Amino acid sequence: MCDTLVALGNSTEDGSIIFGKNSDRPFNEVQLITYSPRMSFEKGDTLKCTYIEIPQVSETYAILLSQPYWIWGAEMGANEHGVVIGNEAVYTHEPLRSIGLLGMDLLRLGLERGKTAREAMEIMIDLLEKFGQGGGCAYDDPSWMYHNSFIIADPKEAYVLETADKWWIVEKIKNMRSISNGITIRGKGDFRKKGIIEYAIEKKYCKNKDQFDFAETFSGSPISTIPSPYSRGGKTSILLNENIGKITPKLMMDFLREHQAGICMHGGFESTGSQVSHLRNGKKSIHWFTGTTLPCVSIYKPYAFPVEGQKYYNPGPYQIVNSDWFWCKHTTSKPINKKSELRRIELSFISKISGLIQQEDKISEEKFQEKLKFINLEAWNKSYEMLN
Repeated sequence: MCDTLVALGNSTEDGSIIFGKNSDRPFNEVQLITYSPRMSFEKGDTLKCTYIEIPQVSETYAILLSQPYWIWGAEMGANEHGVVIGNEAVYTHEPLRSIGLLGMDLLRLGLERGKTAREAMEIMIDLLEKFGQGGGCAYDDPSWMYHNSFIIADPKEAYVLETADKWWIVEKIKNMRSISNGITIRGKGDFRKKGIIEYAIEKKYCKNKDQFDFAETFSGSPISTIPSPYSRGGKTSILLNENIGKITPKLMMDFLREHQAGICMHGGFESTGSQVSHLRNGKKSIHWFTGTTLPCVSIYKPYAFPVEGQKYYNPGPYQIVNSDWFWCKHTTSKPINKKSELRRIELSFISKISGLIQQEDKISEEKFQEKLKFINLEAWNKSYEMLN
């Protein structure tokens, strides 16, 4: 369960692209903010993903992830070029496979290897076709498997990529978009895997080319064109459309804290991590991560590349949980009765970042980075102080 949203520059207050995602996972699954620098590799090197090994590339980009501790991949993240990706679990007519790349592996691979949203998407498609998707998606429940949809964005454009086993389809986003655990691309998309329509007709998912509608054809369910305020997918669409031209990073954070439809999810499945990215063309993108469960009782902390000096963990997978991880401390001592104070503190950091952005053209890049690092560490220190 997850929700991923994006608003392009024609829909935001300042003309930038703003991305957001809540990662909804088993309530006790730790999710860490991890960082990997740019790295080089030798010809013939291989890469061990969560379940399978694939050829390594000569160079990978620096990445910042929100990562379930036990896997190689990630639920969401960003790279040094301003590419961000969030994934969703989806279910289709196609078979679920017990071995392959997790959707979360594909996400990390797209960030490590893609310099733009389009390039990351094409890399993910190529890997999907070569190696397939599959494997258990929960540490203690290998039977939980699913296919994946993704929003992939950079400071200039964004795409929805939806999959059904090795079949895929893409929609280029025109203004704003959200996805929430169901395939959503209507009609034939903007481009798609060759032969997908003929395959659907052969499998009797649809009768002919004119009837092909990816969302209905591969899910087997009629899909309403009217968004419901009581479904997460409907609510995210409504929130985006009601705020055209007004969307800011703070407003995206507010969307991810919505409780009527359960975008901020509580219970056996919870929103175990959250990300909001302010993708700025030609300027430093600012990435806000909670690094904790439940965004409604969390503070978003700002990051910018290069990430060294800001607070992060080394990338997983990890074999065991460390009770000293902040995620664990926050889970056992959530500041549930301090929401108004949390918001006040968070607003002060949003204001500080806004002030830093206003100074951007007047100070050196080194000074900008020094100030941002200080705000990042201050946000983490305040988060520790707010634990019950």
